[in-house]
Amino acid sequence: MRIVLDTDVASGLIKRTLPIEMMTKIASHEAALTFVTVGELTRWIHARDLGERRRREIETFVVTRPTVPGGQDVARKWGEIIAYADKRGRPRPINDSWITACCLTYGLPLATLNVNDFEDFVEYEGLQIITA
Repeated sequence: MRIVLDTDVASGLIKRTLPIEMMTKIASHEAALTFVTVGELTRWIHARDLGERRRREIETFVVTRPTVPGGQDVARKWGEIIAYADKRGRPRPINDSWITACCLTYGLPLATLNVNDFEDFVEYEGLQIITA
């Protein structure tokens, strides 16, 4: 089964700091990245003073995993879920909302360590998450 890695999980894999509980839960799945996580990891490459080896590790990590694209369906889902969150008085972080929209549009669960960032989407939108 394909799952989406939140940026925190992707970072933990790259740095080799992901908790063993999460490693165990995602090991048997095909791990994908959303276009948002690709952007966040690319930002790190350019914003941080990383050595060439670290840059290559991140780039290799990104290009060896499928990317869940954006597009009109994802954009519409994002507009819908962000509006509902605003109406509930629970505005959500933009990148987390885009990641959620990708997961919901394509029917994919999200592996994350940041449960609090997504709990509203789990409760109201039916986002499926995998946690440590």
